[in-house]
Amino acid sequence: MIKYALLCEHDHPFEAWFSASADYDEQRARGLVECPICASREVSKQIMAPAVSGTKRTERAPDPAKVQSMMMQAARAVRSHVEQNFDYVGDSFAREARDIHEGRSEKREIYGEATPAEVKKLKDDGVPCAPLPPAPPEPETVN
Repeated sequence: MIKYALLCEHDHPFEAWFSASADYDEQRARGLVECPICASREVSKQIMAPAVSGTKRTERAPDPAKVQSMMMQAARAVRSHVEQNFDYVGDSFAREARDIHEGRSEKREIYGEATPAEVKKLKDDGVPCAPLPPAPPEPETVN
């Protein structure tokens, strides 16, 4: 597993793990790498120092397949919770989130669709919002 320090076009830093360096390039080309803060898909690798392990290290690195499985379970659980407990507002998410924030609409939890530009504008205006993790593939479809 390789951990990359990443930065989106809006200067949001974050980290992501990949099985190999080619996986990052392939996933980025397919538009699968996105900023967890603003959902921008314009992401680049940052300079980072490699992690060098000492000779006294006794704990083993986690199994990459197990880590991936746990991450997919967590993403599935978050998405399921949101879908079951929040109101889906479709592509009117930005307008509805702003109306709730400014008191023009009843306070409730919502989710929906928004463009990266709409998300940036919401964030700039102090309207709290976060991207919903994409639905991970079902375990039986992952190789």
